[in-house]
Amino acid sequence: MSRIAKCFKETKPYIGYITAGDGGIERTLEVALALVKGGVDLLEVGIPFSDPVADGPVIQDAMERSLESGTTPQEVLSFVKAFRKQSEVPIVLFTYYNPLFIGGASFLKEAAYAGVDGLLVVDLPIEEGESYRNEAKKAGLDTIFLIAPSTPKKRIKKIAEASSGFLYYVCRKGTTGIKEGFPEDLEARVKEIKEISPLPVVVGFGISNKEMSSKILEIADGFVVGSFLVDAIGKGKSIEELITLTKSLKP
Repeated sequence: MSRIAKCFKETKPYIGYITAGDGGIERTLEVALALVKGGVDLLEVGIPFSDPVADGPVIQDAMERSLESGTTPQEVLSFVKAFRKQSEVPIVLFTYYNPLFIGGASFLKEAAYAGVDGLLVVDLPIEEGESYRNEAKKAGLDTIFLIAPSTPKKRIKKIAEASSGFLYYVCRKGTTGIKEGFPEDLEARVKEIKEISPLPVVVGFGISNKEMSSKILEIADGFVVGSFLVDAIGKGKSIEELITLTKSLKP
């Protein structure tokens, strides 16, 4: 059983997102371990990219800081190797397609060897991703795709068929960021997805407090916290502060 499958079998995971290299790779390792100590069950690790169109200002700034410090995809894998020596928490690489296109199949193999469990390629349509999915499967990596509020039922089915590990429902239109409340149709949309696919469904985009995460767990199989954590990391919060902050969102 994969680490991701085991994680969902044991709990409804608290998924925390970090941008690799924000503050340097050594700092990323410290931050990742702090999040785990604070209750994160699965880590999403962003590979920095120069044109992160799906992300809001908080994560864009984190990616810019990471690139300015010289972070490369290979350094991200070095971080994963170091993390794996201390934790079995699953890791999903959150990336734009360009870094994968450059690295090709060899990067996927290296990622799996380093201890990566899956990939979420934010800007790759499923129609153009068959080769990538095949290579990821050969490497033993789950392929996770996003489902948007506007995604029609027929397309949700296609996305689910192309996915493994879990499905990620983006509960709002637009880019990532800290938000207030949830759309009225959230519960109905999650129910619709779960009727289409047996894969676990997690919900993300905008979760910033325990009330929100608790609400998500009433209807979905996990929740994702990104901008709220990245904002704190970018402000240079101490490791102890990050542990406390991470705990504050866990139901």
